[in-house]
Amino acid sequence: MEKPEMKHFCDNHKHRYVLAHTKDGWCVDGFIEHYDDEYVCIAVPCGMNEIDPRAFVGGPGFGPGFGPGFGPYPPLYPYPYYPRRRFARAVFPLAALAGLTLLPFL
Repeated sequence: MEKPEMKHFCDNHKHRYVLAHTKDGWCVDGFIEHYDDEYVCIAVPCGMNEIDPRAFVGGPGFGPGFGPGFGPYPPLYPYPYYPRRRFARAVFPLAALAGLTLLPFL
């Protein structure tokens, strides 16, 4: 696909679940979040078993207290302190995309 065709496809399928193929062999599935004349931004779903780097992860050896890793303070709920990210953004140049395929969202 050429750049104008890719932009037209992004316009027709914004906020839809797609599979993006790049010319160098990458395949990324996600939702088309934003696009302009040069780039397309895709929201890629994150796995639930990934550790959020913003979260406080206590463990044994952090001092005495109510439980391992909490020091003298009781554990706060909900844990972790920050909400987990459900999506990560991937930005691709329109010229680098070989194709976009609409996927069924189950």
